[in-house]
Amino acid sequence: MGLPWVGQTMEFYKAQRKNSLFDDFVQPWIAIYGKIFTTHLMGSPTVIVNGANANKFLLSNEFKLVVSSWPSASVQLMGKDSIMEKQGERHHCLRGLIGASLGQEGLETLVPKICHSVQLHLDTKWKGQDKISLYRSTKILTFTIVFECFLGISVEAEMLGIFERVLEGVFGAPVQIPGSRFWRAKKARVEIENMLIEVVREKRMQMEGNIEAEEEQGGTLLSQLVAGMIQGEITEEEVVDNVVLLVFAAHDTTFAIAMTFKMLALHPYCHSTLLKEHAEIMRSKRPGENLTLDDTKKMKYTWQVLWTTYGTHYNSEYFQDPLSFNPSRFEESVPPYVFLPFGGGPRVYAGYQLAKLNILIFVHFVVTCYDWSLLYPDEPITMDPLAFLSHGMPIRIYPKISQSATREFLQHNA
Repeated sequence: MGLPWVGQTMEFYKAQRKNSLFDDFVQPWIAIYGKIFTTHLMGSPTVIVNGANANKFLLSNEFKLVVSSWPSASVQLMGKDSIMEKQGERHHCLRGLIGASLGQEGLETLVPKICHSVQLHLDTKWKGQDKISLYRSTKILTFTIVFECFLGISVEAEMLGIFERVLEGVFGAPVQIPGSRFWRAKKARVEIENMLIEVVREKRMQMEGNIEAEEEQGGTLLSQLVAGMIQGEITEEEVVDNVVLLVFAAHDTTFAIAMTFKMLALHPYCHSTLLKEHAEIMRSKRPGENLTLDDTKKMKYTWQVLWTTYGTHYNSEYFQDPLSFNPSRFEESVPPYVFLPFGGGPRVYAGYQLAKLNILIFVHFVVTCYDWSLLYPDEPITMDPLAFLSHGMPIRIYPKISQSATREFLQHNA
């Protein structure tokens, strides 16, 4: 168990900051004790488990033998009324409301909106540039897509900065010392809450007595949540806290996109294979015609390129040569509870379909309009508290002559 209270907390944090939690912390103890071992982490007695059977046990027994919990700082900043803190019926109710916006009809409505956001972003942030910070650019775009396409809330210039201040304190010590990360994060959280309460109340006034019309128009998630509030299914606090949580969950999408482009730059054959897939999609489109939900379903190799880490994803028991970048490994059937980029069981990420569309559509427009190279091929990944690229992943971009020329080139080389 290590030292009382402290245990191996320092070793845990050190490995986490180096982005080597599995190699430097978990794997050495597995070598000694096997796939289950005990310690103290952050003041709590802790059991660490590894492998598909462990994943299945934990994820399938949520609300039965297992109850999820989060650090105090996370709860205070994400909100005690968010879905991550709810159990049983309340969790089921909130999940149903969120999921209603991500059914077939909702996804079909989202695709053209996301296409428009991506094209506008590339036209205003990439066009005319020879170098950009991919990580920063992706973060701005993902934030905009979640707010404007999914929630239907207009993005103001200062909003992203406020959310970033909250994120900095999510996994820190919940100590209210003036000037500390958590103190700054709490102040930013109050700003966000005040802004969202105003938006929610204005939306309620618009919808009062007119819920059917909103539903017929395929309303945004905010419309779904506010409709639930009007009907007495959820509270205003639950609406606000779940909007906050969904925005922060988009951080993982940002990191996944950045790593996808890094690995494609380092593996030209994978880039070429992916490009052929998008050439096939472009061949079926008229000039200026938008992507559809069916088009995204054809991006099978693109989805295999998704880069993830940790645990079973690094385990040679399930994946031959797991540390190599080999998207084709996912063409074969993967055993249950082995590949879990969005979690599993009742706690599977409610917005994973939005994240998937965000990634696929962004990749499509970038690979068909630009080539790129890495300025720092060996750029390290830092955890503080979540993963990010140490230099912001600066890339040099080379625009293709035009979309029509790109179409001809891709079709010729498909």
